[in-house]
Amino acid sequence: MNNQKTIYIDSNHSNAYIQLGKGILSFLNQTFTEESDLVILCIGTDRATGDCLGPLVGELLRKRLDYVKISVPCHLYGTLKNPVHAVNLADIITDIYNTYDNPYIIAIDASLGATSHIGYITVGQNALQPGKGVQKKLPAIGNLSITGIVNLSGLGGTALLQSTRLYTVMQLSELISKGLLFALRNYHPVNYYSELPL
Repeated sequence: MNNQKTIYIDSNHSNAYIQLGKGILSFLNQTFTEESDLVILCIGTDRATGDCLGPLVGELLRKRLDYVKISVPCHLYGTLKNPVHAVNLADIITDIYNTYDNPYIIAIDASLGATSHIGYITVGQNALQPGKGVQKKLPAIGNLSITGIVNLSGLGGTALLQSTRLYTVMQLSELISKGLLFALRNYHPVNYYSELPL
């Protein structure tokens, strides 16, 4: 797993969130440094079933981060109340780079794929290209990208939004939020052990 650029996880596996968490953790250990500010950017709108994965992940994380002790502070953008979508994405990206000197961005969004991949989660060491599946030209973003494959690629935008199952989106959102929390709970900064009392 350490040398892979992208991993695929089947959400139907019984330990899918642990597989996902270990995958995210592997990438963080390779590329994240303590000099960076960790930003989780959840992209999508709550106005369409096929595009609400990002805000749902953000909402689940918002509620759980207050109760889960993590090893590295993170900054969350994109919830049901304050979604990050096509209209405000560019402004939010500008705000992130104006606020943090060296942000390390984990970008999360819904995506489209082959029929056999619906219900899968991907994690990659590459920028996310929001809106690509529905022919929208939006800025690429992210040091690490996480997508949930919610529907079949090749459908028109309207057909996609009308035919995406909420169950699939909810299942993927739950697993992504749990996988991220697993990774953040198990990540140890480089100087973690040196700071422990003797």
